[in-house]
Amino acid sequence: MKAAPFAYVRPGRLDDVLGELAGGDGKVLAGGQSLVPVLAMRLGRPGTLVDITAVPELTSVGTERDGYRIGAAVRQRAVEHDRAAHAVPLIGMAMPFVGHRELRSRGTVCGSLAHADPAAELPAVACCAQATVELAGPGGRRSMPAEEFVTGAMTTAAGPEDVVVAVTFPHTRPGEGFGFAEIARRHGDFALAGVVTRVRVGDDGAVTEARLTGSGISDRAVTRDVTSLLTEHEDDLRPAAAALAEEVVDTGGDSHGSTGYRRRLFGVLAARELSRALHRARDRKESE
Repeated sequence: MKAAPFAYVRPGRLDDVLGELAGGDGKVLAGGQSLVPVLAMRLGRPGTLVDITAVPELTSVGTERDGYRIGAAVRQRAVEHDRAAHAVPLIGMAMPFVGHRELRSRGTVCGSLAHADPAAELPAVACCAQATVELAGPGGRRSMPAEEFVTGAMTTAAGPEDVVVAVTFPHTRPGEGFGFAEIARRHGDFALAGVVTRVRVGDDGAVTEARLTGSGISDRAVTRDVTSLLTEHEDDLRPAAAALAEEVVDTGGDSHGSTGYRRRLFGVLAARELSRALHRARDRKESE
């Protein structure tokens, strides 16, 4: 199929972008890797595509006081090869699994967050890392945690006249370790189940904080504080992870895997990646 007719504009200022979105009939275009297929299948029929790639503020990326900030028009491939991104290890762990190299050359980090696919890697990473999403709209600018930004399958807190300005990932703190894994039918496919973990230990090596986010298991990325799970079941995480899977995996089965199969995948990945994150946190603490 072909897209329905639309107008195309490419403003050079953020204020002009917001002006074009006023009225709610416009749609933001950055990488287009999610939007263009939607247009081609006529699942969306915006009156105007507002290309934001000419706005300097939205194409910047780098380390700032609050963390590693990625503008809305920054390509995934640029982040993947940015040395400054090493300050957020989860980005480096997850990025090779985001589609294929060709897609990452056009797709944007913020675009993946705005699309909010339940099985996507970057929304899960943003939630686990407690990233902050910055929005601009008719009421001015506002920021919110990534967990609050994604509200459901393909649904976010952004309104029709809003534009995502940037996402900021906090700097890695002392004694933190991370884990990432997913199971997909083929490399580059959306995951049947994915897990992102972040563990922090104190000077004595004891766990002080642990977070786990699952993707592909519900209508959005699901995040849980699992500190008690690690402190109580460190010697054998598998039964506790299996119990957690029963709680959080509620996606319906399909031709690629039943709900029970996805729970099994999630439980195995959760136990493994929590253990890996814990060992990495302790190793890092010893070397600091």
